[in-house]
Amino acid sequence: MIVQILNALGGVGLFLLGMELMTAALRELAGADLRRRLARVTASPLRGVLTGALATALIQSSTAVTLITIGTVGAGLLSFAQAIGVLYGANIGTTITGWLVMVLGLKLQLGVIALPVLFAAALLSLLGQGRAARAGRALSGFALLFIGLDMMQSAMTGAETLLHPGLLPGDGWGGRLVLVALGMGLVALIQSSSAGMALVLVLLGSGSVNFAQAAALVIGFNMGTTVTGLLASLGGARAMRLTALANLLFNIGTAVLAFPLLDLVAPVLHGTGLGADDQTALVLFHTGFNVLGTLVFLPFTARFAALVERLVPERPVPLAQGLDPRLLADEGAALDAAQGVADGLRGVLFAALAKALGPQGDLRALASVSVQGAEAVKALEAYLSRLRMAPDRRAEQARYVLLLHQIDHFQRLLERCGQRDRIDILRGEPLLRRDVAALSSALARGVEARRLTRLRALIKTRAARFRRGTLLREHVGLISVSEVFDRTDALRWLGRVAEHAERLTLHAEEAKSVA
Repeated sequence: MIVQILNALGGVGLFLLGMELMTAALRELAGADLRRRLARVTASPLRGVLTGALATALIQSSTAVTLITIGTVGAGLLSFAQAIGVLYGANIGTTITGWLVMVLGLKLQLGVIALPVLFAAALLSLLGQGRAARAGRALSGFALLFIGLDMMQSAMTGAETLLHPGLLPGDGWGGRLVLVALGMGLVALIQSSSAGMALVLVLLGSGSVNFAQAAALVIGFNMGTTVTGLLASLGGARAMRLTALANLLFNIGTAVLAFPLLDLVAPVLHGTGLGADDQTALVLFHTGFNVLGTLVFLPFTARFAALVERLVPERPVPLAQGLDPRLLADEGAALDAAQGVADGLRGVLFAALAKALGPQGDLRALASVSVQGAEAVKALEAYLSRLRMAPDRRAEQARYVLLLHQIDHFQRLLERCGQRDRIDILRGEPLLRRDVAALSSALARGVEARRLTRLRALIKTRAARFRRGTLLREHVGLISVSEVFDRTDALRWLGRVAEHAERLTLHAEEAKSVA
């Protein structure tokens, strides 16, 4: 039992790692051409349905298609609205497995197939370069995803005994609701609606359950496939969480449509000759209610997307509160808001650096602003990417470019803020204390760019003299080689911080002069 639990946890870890690898690699591989192709394939919800259905029918796993869709949304290759159509189609495509189980008795072992794929992908990632190496990492994540799912399924072998006929509730509406919940829980555990479908077909053929009970279980299986998508979206971007929630709500809506039809389906299918027996009728029901759900939701996809977006609001970014989406309709107002956020972030960041470099060496504010600042910069970058300007707006375009320069320097300066060990070295070196104190004072007072330019030049001149002195001290044995590198790295850190501070201030001043 302990080994099974450990295997299940390992499977969860593997598919989460696979999701992370695949999402990161897809983002690196993404180019304009790839984005255009994906947008073309899923340009409308209907085309997304066809794409999702075909992909799921080919790889025999709606869970995998859902996870891949969530990953591509997280990588920015698909929009949330485009992904919804793919999710509709994935639910239709997964019903093909029921037909294969019933007609051919086949079940594809994705985990086994993924092992040689992982070997080839690992070689490609290790031996390849550039685009080939990135493709290898994406394929590795793809393979790990399947291996993780297979591990979870193997670890949960035996969970099917929960469906022993003697344990099933009676055939009433209350009992059927229990069966829906039981089916959902079982597939969430074994990570395979195909295995659940095969078991129900066997039970139905043996007469252990009637059609309505089997159909209730199948409705639950449909909902259980959403659990892995929800798990994969944990900690991901908002778009990933939106996609996972949309998948869950769509499956719940489909279940609500299908549940009242349990008593009507079998007689209709048997009477028309489409379902010659209960097993055929069950597979038809599985396909039919997923198609019905898609037909009902498809015309309202835009409204459905808006509803899900309201249910998953943007997490507020404290330093980016001024980025109001409503201002994007006016270029000037949006640029004013963006520059205001940049000014606020610059002030907070400079104040934190001044405290860290000051006499007390207080690093608490710097540690806090490093995290909040990174979030604010991402929010600022996303906000500007949504801004559209007419070609003749020269002044606005100039301000836009200056804001992009500021984002670049913010990113570099925040990276320097994470190297807090350099500050201790600088503050412990008597020959550098005056420069450190001067930069701390300038940042605290928020001096203009020209004064920061003079200070940076002074630090550069003194740094060259200090570097020569450090090398001489090592030559006569006063300090070790490692101390030489520590001090030169700290000195380089000080110069870069002064440079980023100067450029940030200069670009902000230029933006105000253009406005």
